[in-house]
This record gives sequence, C-alpha cells and structure tokens, in this order.
Amino acid sequence: MAGNKSLHAANKAKNDEFYTQLSDIEKELRHYKHHFKNKIVYCNCDDPRVSNFFHYFSYNFEQLGLKKLIATCYKSQERDLFSQNNSETAVYLEYTGDKNGDNLPNPDEIAVKLLKGDGDFRSKECIELLKQADIVVTNPPFSLFREYVAQLIEYKKQFLIIGNKNAITYKEIFPLIQNNQMWLGVTPMGTDMLFGVPDDYAAILVEKKKAGSSYRIIDGVIKARAQACWFTNLDHDKRHENLILYKQYNPEDYPKYDNYNAIEVGQVSDIPIDYDGAMGVPITFLDKYNPEQFEIIGIDRYVEDNPNYGKRFTINNKEVYARILIKNKKVKNHHEN
Repeated sequence: MAGNKSLHAANKAKNDEFYTQLSDIEKELRHYKHHFKNKIVYCNCDDPRVSNFFHYFSYNFEQLGLKKLIATCYKSQERDLFSQNNSETAVYLEYTGDKNGDNLPNPDEIAVKLLKGDGDFRSKECIELLKQADIVVTNPPFSLFREYVAQLIEYKKQFLIIGNKNAITYKEIFPLIQNNQMWLGVTPMGTDMLFGVPDDYAAILVEKKKAGSSYRIIDGVIKARAQACWFTNLDHDKRHENLILYKQYNPEDYPKYDNYNAIEVGQVSDIPIDYDGAMGVPITFLDKYNPEQFEIIGIDRYVEDNPNYGKRFTINNKEVYARILIKNKKVKNHHEN
C-alpha cells in the first residue's frame, strides 16, 4: 500500500517536480547578465538545497553584481516523498554574497529562515518576499502556470521562467505575448530540454514510456523530456533581430482559411516577403518574433472576429494546427483584399 501511495503521488506531481539542469540555466542566463546588477533575485519555486537556480545565482553572485538572492519552495506531505533533504518545516534561504573572500557561497554565509506556512508561492509570507524582489527566476509548477504568471503581472515583476510550450496558446497567457508584456527567451523552442525527476516518477516513465520519447538516460540518470521553453519580460538581443524573408507571395502556395481572412503559412521559413495581410503561422514563429518587424494580431481560436470563435482554422474543411496571426509591418502591397 505504501508503494502504491508513493507511485500515485509521484504520478500526480509529474508536471510539478521537474528539476532544471544547470547547463540549461547557464545557456539561457548568459544572455541577461546586464539585467541583474544591484538586483534582488527571488527563486520562489525552488528547494534551495537541491535547486540549480539557487546554485547558479549563488556561485555567480559577485560576477552578476547581485544585491540579494532568496529561494523558497512549496513543501507538502506528498513532496516529502521526493525531497532529497526532508525537513519538518518549509524554509527560505537568503544569500547576500561572499564574506570570507573565497568567492564561494559557504553554508555559514547563507541564512536559513523558517517559514510559518508551507512555502506556497501564493502564501502571504511568500508574497511579501516577492514584493521585495526585482527579478523572479525559476521553473514554476506547470499545472499552476496561469496563476503563477498572473501573480508576476499583478506585482509588476521582471521574470525569467520555464513553462510548457502549450502555455503559449492559453487564453490567459497569449494576450500577454500579443501585448509585448511577455515573450520567449533565447533558447530555441526546438531545443531538447531535460529535467531531473523524483525516483518514483522516473520509475513510472521507464514503465510506461519508451526511452527517447519521454526520457533519456544521461550518465546513468533518468532525465525526463518536457515540451518546455523560457518565458520572460527581460529584453534580449535576439528579440530585435529581423527574420530574413525571401519567398514571394502567390495564392497557390498560400491558400486562405475557410473561416478567416488570412493566408496559411505552414513553416516560419515560408513567410512571404511581400505580403501585408494577415498570415497564420506556427507557434514556433515566436522564436523569431521581432516586434519591430511584425505585429501579432491574435491566435486562431481566440481572435475576436473569428466567426467560429473557440475553434481552429480550417482549409478545405480540414483543421490546421494552432496558428498565430501576424502581419508584416514593413510591407504595403494590399494583398489582403
């Protein structure tokens, strides 16, 4: 019975117990170093004892010029099944930099403080910590992504977080992308992101899935694959690079949708150079999105003037994959009519 309970808990937590690899953090964070000088960084979904986010910021504290680093995590009875360092209560850690001159975050330099509650990012005491932070960096629970982002927006925080790629299409998330309140990070969406997972869940992956589709074994350790990408409101250079276009528009290669006045562009590389009307493109377009080059009109299911609101676009009565509607700001050829 105890084994079944453990497996059930691991299965329930499958979307919320992914531990980000240090290599993935380093690859993305190197593009934002200038944002962190004299800033308070808060990792509010990270067990600071095992979190690679805390590791990255504590070991690069002086190089980044941070003012303070804070880390908290949710602690529940179920989570204790996975924790590598169980404790009787939730804690948070504060680090304000090297004190003994060795430029390393030694244990006696890190303040460990008790939380009254369970460390949930929505709790009053964690919100108080959030208020003092400048930038939030973490891998929040995928199942609570909508609520998590809403909190960051409410408190007007800068952030760099990991989320499921499908979050792009959420009704609550896409308007933030459309209004340039949030965009994708530098790491391409096609990058294979692997995560550490609890042993119980790793056993479930091995039992139910084939290696390569849901997990890989790296140095003898099972790493879960997830459809994940970085979301941020920190500016980066890639966001201002123009997408090179070379194809010419013609109605044969770019059919219009049955239920919306826009052309279908099946691949980002096929966006025509000379079309100024509405175009439906894959969500991978956001990898190349430059707000000075393109305008985002909406997303298929939730565009306001879609007569079949809530449904995807169709061509010859066949539904196409999720499409983002865009216009090229630099073209004036009036093809839309």
